[in-house]
Amino acid sequence: MKKKILLTTDFSKNAWNAIVYALELYKSVACDFYVLNAYSAEGYVKNNLMISDRGKETYEAAKMDSEDGLVRIMRMITFREKNNPKHTFTTISAFNPFLEAVQLVVEEKDIELVVMGTKGESNTLSVLFGSNAITVMEKVRNCPVLVVPEVADSVPPKEIVFPTSYKTHFKRRELIHLIEIANISEASVKILHISQENELDEKQLKNKALLEETFESINYAHHLLSHMEISSAINCFVESRGSDMVAFINKKHRFFGSILSQPLVKSINYYTRVPVLVMHDLRN
Repeated sequence: MKKKILLTTDFSKNAWNAIVYALELYKSVACDFYVLNAYSAEGYVKNNLMISDRGKETYEAAKMDSEDGLVRIMRMITFREKNNPKHTFTTISAFNPFLEAVQLVVEEKDIELVVMGTKGESNTLSVLFGSNAITVMEKVRNCPVLVVPEVADSVPPKEIVFPTSYKTHFKRRELIHLIEIANISEASVKILHISQENELDEKQLKNKALLEETFESINYAHHLLSHMEISSAINCFVESRGSDMVAFINKKHRFFGSILSQPLVKSINYYTRVPVLVMHDLRN
């Protein structure tokens, strides 16, 4: 059975680099790729409602730009792929808000992974993540998201960092995509324990053992950084080792929100250099 992957594009350079990264990462895996461009027409937002008067010139122009852009993307993909028999492609031009378009395709096509760039056409150096990337990572919770920065070039990754406190247990289903990437890339997973305590308690020891059992089919190793802020610890570890990817499970917390809260995202500068695989807590 082929793996189903959604590639989003706004026709920016960053979006194209994310597509190239995905094609290279899964070059030996049978995949159905869906290339999505979500577009809107200026003047269609009124009183917070999307008015779809499909006869208007603004809509027709936006629709044509989207469809023409997807034709160009497919020409570039065809040239690069050189008829890879393992890959098939379907383009989707959607007159929808970006998040709504992504959620619809994920549901209708049973997508297993969304791949997108960190920033879109309105690229500014002061913003590490575009609003679309943050929104998708937070809101598309039935499918993992791989966010690729413009400068990412280590394909396939050889070292993937998986930060954890061991304070919550993981389900094997939550980590299946990380394990898959590690296997197809022959990558080593570095389990990074960021701790404020000197020793693991009984619950943490059980969670650690469970994680080791889940990772038994891949190459992994344990690492410890203590008495550091999460963002600083991950930054230091990735920077010092030249790691190629960071993966974590975005667990919702009743009182503290998500690890992907805006201030934390803005403070973690490794996002500008390595892809981030965001998986989700299946209990939410």
